[in-house]
Amino acid sequence: MVKHQPLQVYERQLCLSCLTGIYGCRWKRYQRSHDDTTKWEFLWSLILFGTFSLLLVWFYFWWEAHNDYSEFNWFLYNRSGEWSDGTVPILATTAAGFTYIAFLMILALCHVAVGQQLNLHWLHKIGVTAALLTTIIGVISVTQMWGEEWDIVMISLQATGPFLHIGALAAVTALSWLVAGQVARAEKTRFQVLLMVLYLGVLLALYLAPLSITSPCIMDQRSLKPPPSIIGHQGAPMLAPENTALSFQRALRLNASGLEGYVSISLDGVPFLMRDRTLRRTTDVEQVFPNRQFDDASLFNWTDLQSLNAGQWFIKDDPFWTVGSMSQRELRQAESQRVCSLQHMLRLAASHNRTALLRLHRPPPQHPRYWGWLNDTLETIHLSGIPQHMVMWTEEWRRGFVEAVAPGFQQTSLEKRPVEELHQRGISRLLLRYNQANERDIREFGSHNISLTLYTVNEPWLYSLLWCSGVPSISSEAPHILLKLHAPIWLMSPDEYCLIWIATDLISFAIVLGVFVFQKWRMSGMSSYNPEQIMLSAAVRRSSRDVNIMKEKLIFSEVSNGVGGADELYMENGFDCYTNQGIAH
Repeated sequence: MVKHQPLQVYERQLCLSCLTGIYGCRWKRYQRSHDDTTKWEFLWSLILFGTFSLLLVWFYFWWEAHNDYSEFNWFLYNRSGEWSDGTVPILATTAAGFTYIAFLMILALCHVAVGQQLNLHWLHKIGVTAALLTTIIGVISVTQMWGEEWDIVMISLQATGPFLHIGALAAVTALSWLVAGQVARAEKTRFQVLLMVLYLGVLLALYLAPLSITSPCIMDQRSLKPPPSIIGHQGAPMLAPENTALSFQRALRLNASGLEGYVSISLDGVPFLMRDRTLRRTTDVEQVFPNRQFDDASLFNWTDLQSLNAGQWFIKDDPFWTVGSMSQRELRQAESQRVCSLQHMLRLAASHNRTALLRLHRPPPQHPRYWGWLNDTLETIHLSGIPQHMVMWTEEWRRGFVEAVAPGFQQTSLEKRPVEELHQRGISRLLLRYNQANERDIREFGSHNISLTLYTVNEPWLYSLLWCSGVPSISSEAPHILLKLHAPIWLMSPDEYCLIWIATDLISFAIVLGVFVFQKWRMSGMSSYNPEQIMLSAAVRRSSRDVNIMKEKLIFSEVSNGVGGADELYMENGFDCYTNQGIAH
């Protein structure tokens, strides 16, 4: 008769089962291993870490690029001819991919913490590969189509750098628990030295990182200049359809310092406001003039333009996700807007004593006013009654003629040139994208009496950064948000930042030192092992074949024909269960 004798009573390890099961589909106790991770799995761990790092940068890029989402969508529209919010699928896939990869990274670190062998399941390997390739394709595509936007990363680090440094230092300090445990358990001195050098090198680099962190907001508060004046870029396009009378009225009601508009010329010589070359995106031209929807906007006469609705698209497309917060009265006002003339905009600006920033589109060669459009525009400005000194003129074509006809205009250049050349050409103002002027340029232009306006600034952090840099004015699609700021988001003196830096480094060093000492003491008390630790828990370095044989004998052994019990199984495999020591052969 065969007698079955239970050799061991095991406690359920639900957390460990979930950990190894989710990461490597190793749900059973006998599937786990404390052996060293194979080279192949170590390579996959490096790929996982690289994917996580790349996705972290990609996620940070799109987080900070929120300032330019409308620019990105407009860029896509010009390439495809159809309007859609291209940021939604990008943000959704980026958030999902980053969450998934970050979860796998946490599981991998937990494996290291409990001494389990890393063995990423093949389905996860497919997922990691897909995330990596998708992100690489995204990075390449953005670089080719929208390369200048990568500047937002370095610019934003001036605002977030001090805080990201503290966060990174906290994360690396927390990793000291894992590193100290690995060093204490490692048997090879070379591995211990390599791991310690690598970890301490990263830690030292973070300790000294503030030496390379620069930010205009680290300054004496007494040196802070007045806030930049805010020009409404196409009015207040987050609150009303762009380049419409309602949009300009909203910007003036918010106390914007000026209005910016894109000027085109109609077939019969009436200057009107339209950013796009066609009318498809911002009017109902597809319904009213379906056969002319792809024609240049300047090839319509003023009567035809007035018959178009310029507000319904705003309610339908909701380009800034603001329609849901508008009242019924505001929705009706927005929906009833028409194409706005330049004269109407200038009269609004003049009645509120505000600056008018004009960006002009020259009509195509077949246009009947191709040679006379400049005179038409100047005549409209004169008839509107706005003082010349309140007009910022950006058109380069025949600038000398314009200076002679309207000497009071603020001659504004869209190109960054040396100060001497700007003075020779009579340029008194510059209108540049926010990434085209650094802090040194801002000081240089200011010292030579050249006023600088940067566009398009929509986020409070960017506005605060430019405020600290001393920028005199900015152009924004979000004046209703920026005008609520009465001080930069953060501002600290160099002494305060130095104190925070030193205190953070000292706290981190004390924690790391304490963790290493504790882990050394903790591991020194685990020099002896019991059979269960050898079989199931402890990171004992035996060959996989021996360990598997011992597990099978413990779990499935049948005691019969002179086999007395578990003690003989231990002795057979070279282990003394009473002394907890291996038997020397």
